[in-house]
Amino acid sequence: MNALCEKSQVNEYLKSMLLELNAEFSALSAFWWERRPAWTLICHTGRQTASEIDLALREDVLDREDAVVFSHEDLRWLMFPVDDSGLIVLGGKSFDEERATSAWRMGQMLAASLTLFRRIQHDHRFTDRLRETLDVSVRFSVAENTEQLLTMIAEEATRVLACDRASIFLWDREQHEVVAVPALGVEGGSLRIPDNRGIVGEVLSTQETLIVNDAYADPRFNQNVDKLSGYKTETLLCCPLRDGADTMIGAFEVINKNEGHFDADDAQILSLLGIQAANALQTTKQREDLIRSHRHLAEKITEDSKIIGSSPSMQSLKDTIARLAQTDLPVLILGESGTGKEVTSQALHYQGTRKDKPFIAVNCAALAESLLESELFGHEKGAFTDAHEARAGKFELADGGTLFLDEIGDMSPGGQAKLLRVLEEKVVTRVGGSNPISVSVRVIAATNSDLAAKVSEKRFREDLYYRLSVVTIELLPLRERPEDILLLAEHFLTQFCREANRPTLILGIDARRRLQSHAWPGNVRELRNLMERVAFLATGNKVEADDLAFILSPNRPAVGLEPSYGLSLDDATKQFQREFIRRALRRLKGNLSEASRLLGLHRSNLYRKMKHLDMDEVDGVN
Repeated sequence: MNALCEKSQVNEYLKSMLLELNAEFSALSAFWWERRPAWTLICHTGRQTASEIDLALREDVLDREDAVVFSHEDLRWLMFPVDDSGLIVLGGKSFDEERATSAWRMGQMLAASLTLFRRIQHDHRFTDRLRETLDVSVRFSVAENTEQLLTMIAEEATRVLACDRASIFLWDREQHEVVAVPALGVEGGSLRIPDNRGIVGEVLSTQETLIVNDAYADPRFNQNVDKLSGYKTETLLCCPLRDGADTMIGAFEVINKNEGHFDADDAQILSLLGIQAANALQTTKQREDLIRSHRHLAEKITEDSKIIGSSPSMQSLKDTIARLAQTDLPVLILGESGTGKEVTSQALHYQGTRKDKPFIAVNCAALAESLLESELFGHEKGAFTDAHEARAGKFELADGGTLFLDEIGDMSPGGQAKLLRVLEEKVVTRVGGSNPISVSVRVIAATNSDLAAKVSEKRFREDLYYRLSVVTIELLPLRERPEDILLLAEHFLTQFCREANRPTLILGIDARRRLQSHAWPGNVRELRNLMERVAFLATGNKVEADDLAFILSPNRPAVGLEPSYGLSLDDATKQFQREFIRRALRRLKGNLSEASRLLGLHRSNLYRKMKHLDMDEVDGVN
């Protein structure tokens, strides 16, 4: 049994058994023969040769499963079977029938020992292949895209299963086809075939693994694939490919075993590889979807953060952003509400080196002092009553990217002190925690208030002000740059017409004049909202002044919206609201959801408002 544990090769094990038999039977030489089907000498010991031993005698001993003693060239020979295909021949001086009986018993013991040894050898090899199969999943994780992963899967399968080629067949259920990738020898490297043909079609139908040892003799094998590639398939193994939800997504096939035929062990290994491959495919696809979504979102945000305008102030702003975007300097953006402070901060982020990292916006005016620290710096589980789980703060979420602090002038004094400490130390500590967390964040702040005046009035920390205002950008109100109004209007109109799935509207001459004469107290935000409503409401292909008058406060009320002065203020207000809602419903053909969106209300709120004004759901449609 020591040999059983120590030997790794069957032949070495057999030779060690022969040496023990030599000692046990005082033999001068020993031979181990096997019928495979021709007689083959596996190993021997001693100087004698046994090439002249009668072949018929060997056949007779193996068939009778008995031991015999005979003489040959001055020696006595003892021949006995080991198993159904092997036998041992010992040469010595004094073999008799009693020794033959002992040898026969020894042969039975050796047969059992050899069977056990071969089983252990098989288990060792299978364990090694299982370990190798598990290691493959690590290599799959480095694939950057699905195409690269599929090629990698095929290469690993051919290596682990010692075969010539491998392919993944992905099931396109809608087209009733399977797509083979990679398809070596086929132009383009991929092949589409019907999902009800060939071995793959059989596997998809039965969801069972198939082993084929003579492909061209199997009527299920589709020879057209070989004809397309010029390849000759001889043996193949094909198993179902399932995803994590155990749904069939295709088939996994390997062809032409390097030595011999595919067996049940190969099928089990391929099935395990298939699980690894399916999981890797799902993960890689999700990663590709995320990357694609991120790229699409980044492109959209980059488009939305584009600085539109030809005025000198806008040209100067574009130049400033181009220079500052490549730095990590803190920036303070000043300007009235609606002038585009967040758009400017996004432009600084998405034109800079941090564009692939997060952009996190925080409205400081909306944060109560009691929540500010948790919101900005995060908290640990149990830090306060409602802290049911740990949560990262905005600084952690923005790590590597940009944190935009809007309405910074409205931050409480306590919040200012905590913010200053983080900006100086570049370290945050979660509420209820003790571990400092390093963060690399570019901070851009904005306010519509006179921050310098607040500093003078001791309502804003001077040290924080200087920390934030390393560079200051001041945005002019829209009324001070009228040359940008039409450019912005056309930009927003094109954007929202695309969302409304309609051709881009043209601004009429009177409408253009109306836009330029408006004071724009809400600045760019007001203009953007106006163009959004026009894109969804205008009935023609051209925007006229009346279309704008419906939404803008006109110099004179539009027809139908002018109240009767004999009414009370409350009744006049109700009259105006009824007509205003009717016009919205009429333009949108009674669509309450679209009308509520246009009017800036939730659908349920619009419905309640109409009930309050004694209006029916169909009011204004006819």
